[in-house]
Amino acid sequence: MDLFELIKKRRSVFPKQYNKEPILKEELDKILSSANWAPTHKKTEPWRFKVVQGGAKLKLADFLADKNAEAEAKPSAFKRKKIVSKFEESHTVIAICMQRSPNGQPPEWEEISAVAIAVQNIWLACTELHIGAYWSSPSYKDLVSDFFNLKEGESCLGFFYMGKYDGEPEEGERKTPIEAKVEYYL
Repeated sequence: MDLFELIKKRRSVFPKQYNKEPILKEELDKILSSANWAPTHKKTEPWRFKVVQGGAKLKLADFLADKNAEAEAKPSAFKRKKIVSKFEESHTVIAICMQRSPNGQPPEWEEISAVAIAVQNIWLACTELHIGAYWSSPSYKDLVSDFFNLKEGESCLGFFYMGKYDGEPEEGERKTPIEAKVEYYL
């Protein structure tokens, strides 16, 4: 697929849209390899990925639902079901993490940006392979350190839910044309 067409075709495809077809290890390796080619200031390569599948995926869902309930003054059965269902409906869930340099350089925003670009590479690779994907950064992302034993300076920026799907995603649209968002100074 043409690069420009691929960029325009990328969409959030949500877990409830996934079918039961597995994501192959070869596909996952190719997808994750694309992340490693994101640009990175000072060559820090701050992206880290925790790939969760099968029984571990359901354990993580229960762990997060329990931790979230502990953190809420009035735990909600609806919220628990919402958390768990995303994991149950996904074939693969990737915890998107960032490893900060011990000296704090480069600035955090540059490291977050590098991770976000790595995720965009993953998303584009998923689009090319007809794998649905959705990045979510819920508040309970901050509760994963005990599950994953995150290293010093490592944090979770969200979850990337993945699964195969039938059909085609909806056409994309932009409310404002690019010409209204660009100023040229010559």
